[in-house]
Amino acid sequence: MTASVPEEMSSSVSFTWTPTQQDFDAFARLSGDDNPIHVDPEFSARTRFGRTVAHGMLLYSRAFACLERLYPGRRHLVQTLMFPNPAYAEEELSLSFCENPEQHNQIMIELKRRGDGAVTLAASCELEG
Repeated sequence: MTASVPEEMSSSVSFTWTPTQQDFDAFARLSGDDNPIHVDPEFSARTRFGRTVAHGMLLYSRAFACLERLYPGRRHLVQTLMFPNPAYAEEELSLSFCENPEQHNQIMIELKRRGDGAVTLAASCELEG
């Protein structure tokens, strides 16, 4: 994962990440969610997606890891998650984190496919103090 993280956290930062089929498979083994839409390219080719798609929680797990790096030692209190579009293996994503100036301790999170700009995760997270 590449990142543009300043020495001191500014109000907005972004990373890039390209999930792989191996990531999908490993997450399926770890989570127990082995739905063929995530792990079976032959099956997925016959669906409306045309190929395997990421587990929503795999996307949030990556976002969570970024939050942990950006805000070390600050616990998550609440998060909201929406997955409006699929994320595909081998397709680069942009992960953006923005502090909400109107609500103290709230971080807005967005994952987008870099190729077409489609949002794959729209989220917010409230951090402790």
